[in-house]
Amino acid sequence: MQLSEMNTEQLTKFRDDVKAEYEGYKALGLSLNMARGKPSSEQLDLAMKMLAAVNSYDKDYKASDGTDCRNYGGLDGIVDAKNLFAPMLGVSNDELIICGNSSLNIMYDMIMRCYVFGVDGVQKPWKDIPKVKWLCPVPGYDRHFAITEQFGFEMINIPTDDNGPDMDMIERLVAEDDSIKGIWCVPMYANPTGITYSDEVVKRFAALKPAAKDFRIFWDNAYCIHHLTDTPDKLLNIFDECKKLGSEDMVYEFASTSKISFAGGGVAVMAASVKNVEYVKSLMTIQTIGYDKINQLRHAKFFGSYDGLMAQMEKHRAIIAPKFKVVLDALDAEIKPLGIGTYTKPNGGYFVSFNTLDGCAKKVVALCKEAGVVMTGAGATYPYKKDPHDSNIRIAPTLPPKEELVQAMKVFVCAVKLASAEKLLESK
Repeated sequence: MQLSEMNTEQLTKFRDDVKAEYEGYKALGLSLNMARGKPSSEQLDLAMKMLAAVNSYDKDYKASDGTDCRNYGGLDGIVDAKNLFAPMLGVSNDELIICGNSSLNIMYDMIMRCYVFGVDGVQKPWKDIPKVKWLCPVPGYDRHFAITEQFGFEMINIPTDDNGPDMDMIERLVAEDDSIKGIWCVPMYANPTGITYSDEVVKRFAALKPAAKDFRIFWDNAYCIHHLTDTPDKLLNIFDECKKLGSEDMVYEFASTSKISFAGGGVAVMAASVKNVEYVKSLMTIQTIGYDKINQLRHAKFFGSYDGLMAQMEKHRAIIAPKFKVVLDALDAEIKPLGIGTYTKPNGGYFVSFNTLDGCAKKVVALCKEAGVVMTGAGATYPYKKDPHDSNIRIAPTLPPKEELVQAMKVFVCAVKLASAEKLLESK
């Protein structure tokens, strides 16, 4: 029986039984964490041999074009790293800049460049515009929202469904308001929903006709090779679609190996039109003499090729796919029959997006924390941390060992049941 179908007496008994179960979990003194999408120690172990890929024994510190990676130079990255990442993003080497260890850092820098210098050195810098607005598909990535909030941009929520963001709304808004300068997108295995944008959505992005000539799509393709199944999602190449329409300058694409090699010690990349790459490089040459080429060479030698990179991703999948199964099995068994939550079943990425009954997310997260299970804060998946329905919770299964995840999910489903029963009793 679904919880909403219970009468007051049945619901009260259900609440009391679940509360007793919850008190039992509290008494265990647990300390479990599912707050962030971190790779597990087992995943990090997969890349340990990378540390010896460039060493003092073979004395091979040169890229394939002869560049000595120990020295200055190579502003936009070594050719070996470009050869690794170009097929991953479906772009050419001259459309790539290989940067440091963090794609988030590149995104922040790109906002800063547009803010201080303008998107191309011709358009007015965003700092000189009275009000900059930014489109934010929701639920979305909290660190994206934190960047645009820090710069004082007005963030506008864009609803999403299984196909991606509401393109009718996006097309209308960008066409009528030239103060809208950009949009955050995680187009494949999105954070936190796990959905992949449909072909139609990608084509409509490429065909946008914004009133602002300096409107930019920040295409954060963080999970493009993080598959969980034998039948992975497929994402249309936005640059291919843009080139058909002459709109390739509108897109900046980002990715990294932060969840493939070492978190904080990987390689981050940016893809853009040749025109945009050349402009960014003209600013970068003042900012830096070059990023860590030894680390780029280390990655290139360790993976060997794009095929080698994909083989490594199969090892990651073997570790994390069973963890997603733990989460989804628990939700299927304990939540779905009661009708007190909806959730995504992603084919890749790092998260499961869970929606409680309206008005219950903060309560669920608080109950979990009190019982020793730390979740991502309720509201974090919305700009300004304001979820209008107080319903979305991001579940991050990858970090805990499987046995801890099983225990954490017992606490989570118990908290959902308790918060839901209390919410329904309020309306009886």
